[in-house]
Amino acid sequence: MTQITIKKHELDHVEEMILSLVNRKKLPFKTVLMDSWYATKRLMGLIDNMEKIYYCPLKINRLVDDTGGVEKYKKIGELCWNESEKISGKIIKVKGFPRDKKVKLFWATISTNRTEYIVTNDLSQSSVDAVEFESQTRWKIEEFHREIKQLTGIEFCQCRISQIQKNHIACAMLVWNFLKRLAVNIGKTIYQLKHELLSDYLLQELKKPTIKFRAISI
Repeated sequence: MTQITIKKHELDHVEEMILSLVNRKKLPFKTVLMDSWYATKRLMGLIDNMEKIYYCPLKINRLVDDTGGVEKYKKIGELCWNESEKISGKIIKVKGFPRDKKVKLFWATISTNRTEYIVTNDLSQSSVDAVEFESQTRWKIEEFHREIKQLTGIEFCQCRISQIQKNHIACAMLVWNFLKRLAVNIGKTIYQLKHELLSDYLLQELKKPTIKFRAISI
């Protein structure tokens, strides 16, 4: 008998996770933070239907309309902003979304050399500072994902039993938490700390090997 495995799209997994949080785990939350890859009509509509708020950046080539249908759709990067809109945002329609579906767009400064166009379904939001805070929170989460993958080996578990996988993930998170706290306390990045720990260990082993080898003449 041939078994056919259908790989789920990443968006399917995200949708399942959100539905599980709401319907099965009953986790109380108000806001969903996403990156531009997840800024789809499907996911944004799902979050809307759950009466949750989302904040997510849109790519500069995304087509939108800020004229109420008077002009054609244009790329976000081509929009004009007055001083009031820079502070309070502007109402737009994203191409491909339902006719009556509007979102609020903000031109937010993420760092000294980086800006993002961020949309939210919270049309009452009128502060670019609040939007920038949400975006910075999302960035912290992305930092955590990058660090835990690069420094703890969280992706390298070969076990197929779910409980063992959970144990592996939990151990990786404990390691990250320890390294992060130590790095903050000594004023270094977590990458510098991990590199120094490995360097110190290698130097110690080269000077005084834990496992000693003896040459055998043949």
